[in-house]
Amino acid sequence: QWQPVEGGGGGGQPGGSLTLSCAAFGFGFGSNTIGWFRQAPGKEREGVSSISGSGKYSEYTDSVKGRFTISRDNTKNKVYLRMNGLNPEDKAIYYCAVSSIRYSATRLSDNYAYWGQGTQVTVSS
Repeated sequence: QWQPVEGGGGGGQPGGSLTLSCAAFGFGFGSNTIGWFRQAPGKEREGVSSISGSGKYSEYTDSVKGRFTISRDNTKNKVYLRMNGLNPEDKAIYYCAVSSIRYSATRLSDNYAYWGQGTQVTVSS
């Protein structure tokens, strides 16, 4: 069964940093767009960031622009989300997902067929 696996969640301090990882083996990894989504308690799931198969294209939701950076290492079948300047609004379960799209970035969840189990991120002082 194809399922990406998230790692790197945990607790961060306001203004601090965390790096999430997504391992996605068996997908033809270098060809697929990968996305990060998050869901906070009582809120709808939100598309945070996405990166195209080659890594050439990426996009971010407005609230994380300038703070989060998505990257990928296709030799390791991994995608990373570097989160700087954490604030309490970043607290959520973060999910990695694999899209059938290859050549562009997208944060529309309907474009994603395979989802990880999620990793919790908390932000507190």
